[in-house]
Formats: sequence, C-alpha cells, structure tokens
Amino acid sequence: MSLNRNEKAAVVADVSTQVARSQTLALAEYRGLTVAHLDALRRQARDKGVYLHVLKNTLARRAVAGTPFECASAAMAGPLIYGFSEDAVAAAKVIADYAKGNDKLVIKGGAYAGRALDANGVKALAAIPSREVLISQVAGLLKSPIQRLAGVLAALAEKKGEGQAAEPAAA
Repeated sequence: MSLNRNEKAAVVADVSTQVARSQTLALAEYRGLTVAHLDALRRQARDKGVYLHVLKNTLARRAVAGTPFECASAAMAGPLIYGFSEDAVAAAKVIADYAKGNDKLVIKGGAYAGRALDANGVKALAAIPSREVLISQVAGLLKSPIQRLAGVLAALAEKKGEGQAAEPAAA
C-alpha cells in the first residue's frame, strides 16, 4: 500500500516531531517476525515510553535530516523498525531485550548524542541502567557514609552505656 504525497508529508512531520524530543534512536531488522511478535514488541515499547514504528527508509531519512540522528542514515536499509526515546537508554533497552528472546529481530544500529552506533553500541547502551536506577544508586552512595557514622555512634553509645552500668556495681 503506497502513500500519497500528503500522507508521506504527515508521516515525516510526525516522525520529525518525535525526533525533536528524543535522545536515542535504535534500528532493528524485523524480517521473519509474526504480527503477534511485533504486537508484543510494540506493547513493551509503549510501556517504556518508546516511539516504535515501521517506517519507509526514505521517509525516515527525511525526518532525521538536519538532526543529531542523521549520522544513522547509512544504517537505514532493509525492513527496519525504528525506536525513538526521550530516555537515553529506553529505545536501545526495549529492542535489545526483545532481540535476546527472539533471534529474528536483528539489531542494525542506532544513534545517540550525534554519534552513529553499530549493533554492539546499541547493546552497550542497553546495558546501562535507566535514569531512575542511576539516581537511586547515587542516593545509596550518599546515604552510606551517614549510615556508617550512625552505626559507629550507636556502638560507642552502647559501649559507654555498658561501662557506666559496670562502674556503680564495682563501687
């Protein structure tokens, strides 16, 4: 089913709007996936806030022209599904996680911070914890010295309490 010129312009405008809000692009070849598999992948993407669509490569190239994602244009060949996300790792994580369980989804590349990523780069990006996990890890690191200090002070207070209790009995 081919699109007329107005429909193509609408698709490019929609994708361009999403590109303007996104930090990451992940590309994967979906050849051989059933409709049920694609629906499951789309459901996971929706849950993670990832814009995931099958696009014509020429329309995708037009949508990313003049953006930091233009560097990934060389990888835009073949039947591809495009994942854009505002979160730096969400698109890569959704596609990489799904590709682990389904060998028919093949990661082709992507882009992050104006740099093109190959398949290994997308997998490495997917291995980074999400923003929320990183924030909780930093909070844990900040809380750790305070907890240790409180533990030492409690042990000193307990030891001092034992020493005072022993003195009146001896006198």
